[in-house]
Amino acid sequence: MTIAVGNDHAGTEYKFEIIQLLEELGHKVINFGTNDTDSMDYPDTIHPTAEAVETGQAEIGIILCGSGNGAQMTANKHQGIRAALCWNNELVELTRQHNDANILTIPARFVSLQQALGFVKIFLATEFEGGRHANRVEKIACC
Repeated sequence: MTIAVGNDHAGTEYKFEIIQLLEELGHKVINFGTNDTDSMDYPDTIHPTAEAVETGQAEIGIILCGSGNGAQMTANKHQGIRAALCWNNELVELTRQHNDANILTIPARFVSLQQALGFVKIFLATEFEGGRHANRVEKIACC
């Protein structure tokens, strides 16, 4: 699978570890994030990440910023994106099962590296349930 990854300065450390995990699992990674910890504007890396998922260049995305809020808000401006901000395992699983989330948003300043890596594994392993949820997901986009 091809996975787009984007981050701001707060997510750089975790991003490198996540990319390593993804590559070890055999996935191709497109890195749109900063490789630095100098302050930068998260939309500059999140928009290209979301565009890659929206256009099919990547099947899913993983984005990180300090709280996760700014990254998620930015990604969700794209009509084909369903970015979910997750801070525990149950949220990660449910957002895939019920919302068919295609971007996992991780709040790097509020979860441990081990939690973040666990979220990635759950996100990759969990399938959309469809059924009653499919109709709801179809109603999310504005256009």
